[in-house]
Amino acid sequence: MAVKIVVAVTDGDWFDHLRRQPGLTEVNFWSPSPKPFRALQPGELFLFKLHAPTNMIVGGGVYASSTIMPLSLAWEAFGTANGVASLADMRSRILRYRKPPSSTTGPIEIGCRILTQPFFLPRELWFPPPASWSKNIVSFATYDTDSREGLELWQGVQGATTALSQNVGFAEPSRRYGEPTLIRPRLGQGAFRLVVTQVYERRCAITKERTLPALEAAHIRPYADGGEHSPTNGILMRRDIHSLFDQGYVTITPERRFEVSRRIREEFENGRHYYELHGSEIRSPLAQHERPDAALLRWHNENRYLG
Repeated sequence: MAVKIVVAVTDGDWFDHLRRQPGLTEVNFWSPSPKPFRALQPGELFLFKLHAPTNMIVGGGVYASSTIMPLSLAWEAFGTANGVASLADMRSRILRYRKPPSSTTGPIEIGCRILTQPFFLPRELWFPPPASWSKNIVSFATYDTDSREGLELWQGVQGATTALSQNVGFAEPSRRYGEPTLIRPRLGQGAFRLVVTQVYERRCAITKERTLPALEAAHIRPYADGGEHSPTNGILMRRDIHSLFDQGYVTITPERRFEVSRRIREEFENGRHYYELHGSEIRSPLAQHERPDAALLRWHNENRYLG
């Protein structure tokens, strides 16, 4: 099976900041401009190459998804896993990298390429990009493992991560130099936040609220209780409804209808706004594979909902 690999140019500061953070499970390889990224599908490889004169591949990760999001949300979701020390530093870099440099004081949207299972190679394991790499490439180049250069890249990454004693998930150890294959991206909390926001088109599934700072990605089955950071285990909700959902005062049925517990009225003598929404059908993602899992909704009905 052919797999695509992206080799993307980055600066040393971004790489150095991330490799000093132990235990990272996800990073945001952001672009200062809000440009769509369609070069890879989830499970393919995204590698980092330092600027010339270093000109070496120094790490990478498993591509999970891409989206365009406000800078504030990218920082909220990933924090220092954006490769910078602070929101102010990130904003400053984005404005500096934009061409022409921007001095806007309004909201800033950026491209987010979300990578899981990141790895950062020590200097002795760095290796050069393919021979066809051109100094004129300022963003990234894509290779296919059906080609000689693409297959050499795949094998180079496998060899480096084996020497690093880091199981990035490329293949079972006995097949490490076997056929290239897609890797199942293991989404983290930050990736979950951005992916759910994207698939719900920045709208609360229940109220259709679009004020982004007021929206949160809710887990149907909490991660602590065995739920995954998966779009099918997530629903975008307004913050107050998310809190009620987590505490069992509201739920969503397997038929994707919103229900409100009588306990709100009994305990708080309030809740008119929520009862007006009772029985309404939630707004679901267009793609079937991104819609809430009926079994997980049933779990919430039976294990969290107060009735």
